[in-house]
Amino acid sequence: MSLQGIPTVSNAALLQPGFSLLNFDGHLAFLGQKGWPKRSCPTGVFLLDINQNELKMKPGFFSRDSCYLPPLRYPALCVLRVGADQHQYVIHGGKTPNNDLSDKVYLMSLVSKTSKKTTFQCIEKELCGDVPEARYGHTINVVHSQGKSMTVIFGGRSYVPLAQRTTEKWNSIVDCLPSVFLVDFEFGCCTSYRLPELQEGLAFHVSIAKNDTIYILGGHSLQNNTRSPSLYKLKVDLPLGSPSVTCTILPGGISVSSAIVTQTKDSEFVLVGGYQSDTQKRLVCNTVILGDNKIEILDREGPDWTAAIKHCRTWFGCDMGKGSVLLGIPGANKQLVSDANYFYILRCKGAEEEKEEELTVPICSQTSTENPGDSSAFEDSEEFCFSAEANSFDAGDTDTYNEDDEEDESDTGYWITCSAGCSVDINTWVPFYSTELNKPAMILCSSGAAHWVHAQCMDLSERMLLQLSGANVKYFCKEHVALHRGLQTPQRVLQPKKQPRKPLRKKSAMKLPTPGKKSFLRRLFE
Repeated sequence: MSLQGIPTVSNAALLQPGFSLLNFDGHLAFLGQKGWPKRSCPTGVFLLDINQNELKMKPGFFSRDSCYLPPLRYPALCVLRVGADQHQYVIHGGKTPNNDLSDKVYLMSLVSKTSKKTTFQCIEKELCGDVPEARYGHTINVVHSQGKSMTVIFGGRSYVPLAQRTTEKWNSIVDCLPSVFLVDFEFGCCTSYRLPELQEGLAFHVSIAKNDTIYILGGHSLQNNTRSPSLYKLKVDLPLGSPSVTCTILPGGISVSSAIVTQTKDSEFVLVGGYQSDTQKRLVCNTVILGDNKIEILDREGPDWTAAIKHCRTWFGCDMGKGSVLLGIPGANKQLVSDANYFYILRCKGAEEEKEEELTVPICSQTSTENPGDSSAFEDSEEFCFSAEANSFDAGDTDTYNEDDEEDESDTGYWITCSAGCSVDINTWVPFYSTELNKPAMILCSSGAAHWVHAQCMDLSERMLLQLSGANVKYFCKEHVALHRGLQTPQRVLQPKKQPRKPLRKKSAMKLPTPGKKSFLRRLFE
C-alpha cells in the first residue's frame, strides 16, 4: 500500500465530507458539492481528472428530460446493471445544503460524452408500499437470486418523527429502525422486514454484496454510543412467490464506523479508515475475502501514514475504484481558505495487480465525518465503492468550474444567523407560521447582492408574509430598509397642467317676440 499527496486541487472547498463518486465507463463523476449549484455548474455534478498530482473539476450537464438532482451528501448509492455494457446508479436519501433529509430515489446514467460536454440523465423513481423514510448514513445494495434482481436498503439516521418533537428536540438526530427494505425497481414496490437478529438501526456501517448475500459489519449506534462488533449476513431469496430475507450473526466482526472499502480483486476487498471510538481514528487496515457463502477478514499492513493524518481529529474519503482511495483531512487554520482540505491517494494494489482486468462486483460502504459539532462527537458519513478508475480529460477542455460563483451554504441555508437579533436555532426552532412544515420561512432582502432573512426575525405577520411572497415587489430587512430609503432619489413631482381659459362668448341680442304670438314670459304668467 502506498500513500501519495495531491499538492494541487482545483475548487478544493467543494470537496467536503459526505461527497460521492460515480464511475461511468471510466469517467469519474463527483456528486455532493458544498452549497447549492450555481450558474457555472447548475447540475452540481462534476467530472474529476487526477493527472500528474493535480485534481481538476469540470462541470457536467443534464439532458432536457432529466429531473432536478439536489447536491446530496451522505446518500446511499449502488450500481444497477441495465444491459451487458450499460449501468446506472441508484441514489437514495441524503442531506441537502439546508440540512433537509431526502426520501427520494434517483436513477442516474450517462447519455453522451464529448471533449467539450458530458451529459447525464437523472430520473426520479416513484415508490409504493413500505417506502423507507428520509435518511442518511445508510447503504443500498443489489442482490441477484434465481434470475431476478432487487435492491436492499438498511440502516442510517433521520430526524425525530414530527409527533415526537419538542421545543428542545425539534431537529434531533436518531438512528433509524432496524428494518430491512427490499425494493423492486421494475415495479417500484417496497417491502420492509423486521428480523430478530437486527436489534439496532446501525448508521455508517460497511456493506459488501455478492450474488444473493450481503455482509454488514460495524456501524455506530447513537442510543448506546457504541460501534457494533457484530458481523451480519443477510441472505435474500427471490422465488416466484414472495421474497424471503434471513439474517445470521457471524463471529469475527470489526468494531468500526465510517470505513472505506475498495476492491482489489474479484472477491477481495480492502477496509481502510473509519473510527474505532469517538475520539480515535482507526489507522489499521484489513483484507476482506468473499467466498462461496462465507467471508474472511484478515489483518493487513497499512501504509506509512503522514504526521498530518496521524494527528488530525477527523478524516473522510471515497473509493476511486481499482484499489485506490481518495482521502481528505481538514486543513490548518492558518490557511487562506478556512474550509480547504488536504487530499491524498491511497493505492492498495501493487504495480503487477494494476494490470488485472476491470473489477465488476459492486459494493457499498460509508466513511468520513462531517462537522463534529452537528450532532455527536464524531458524525459519521458514508462512502461508496466503485469498480473503475477515472481517465484524463481531453487536453483541449477549457470549460472549467469558476469557484468565485460558488456561495457558501452557511449564507444560503435555512439555519443561518440572518441578523444580529436572529432567534432561529436548529435545535430549538418551533414552527411560527401555519405555512411552515419542517423549516423556518424566509424572505429575500433586495439590498446589495441580496440575502435571505427569517420572516419571524423580521417581525412579519403571516398575512404580510403571504402578501410579500405573492407580489412581485422588493423587500428590505430591518438592517437595510433605512439605508435603502436614504439612497432613494426623491420622486419628481409633476406640476398639474393649467387648462387654457376659454374665450368669453358674446351675448346675442334678445329677439323680440313675434307679433301675433304669445311670448314665453307672457305664457308663463298667464
